[in-house]
Amino acid sequence: MASVHEIRPPILSGTSEPPPIFDGTTRLYITYSCPFAQRGLQEKIKLVPFDLQNMPSWYKEKVHPEGKVPSLEHDGKILVESIDLIKYIDANFEGPSLYPNDPAKKEFGEELIKYVDTFTKDTFGSFKGDPVTKTSSAYDYLENALGGHCIYHIC
Repeated sequence: MASVHEIRPPILSGTSEPPPIFDGTTRLYITYSCPFAQRGLQEKIKLVPFDLQNMPSWYKEKVHPEGKVPSLEHDGKILVESIDLIKYIDANFEGPSLYPNDPAKKEFGEELIKYVDTFTKDTFGSFKGDPVTKTSSAYDYLENALGGHCIYHIC
């Protein structure tokens, strides 16, 4: 059986030249370690990964002033919030929906996505101390929130 090898674009750094922004190419600006960006639509969306610790200055100047990822460049505009990206991709690209149709599941999914910032901060902060103590409340929240819910067609 043949194996599949993903060819990933190189990571850009602070000295990297910017891509030709707003040239009609759809780009998803990410870091490979970013827990927020899902890979997909590779034929339609070009991944532009970079190093958050050595971020290119052009990214903040031309794409996202706060330097956050992910962000999506499409049709001459930049979208930066995860929920907005999910909705936009659903509305503008073919394929399975990234967003549930059921209103209750949609609301629940939005709540979880909003919580990701807190969860990630607590988790990464735990590397500087006791991971169990620093992350237990974050994981407790997720465990309680996910109890009995089935979202995004995952049960």
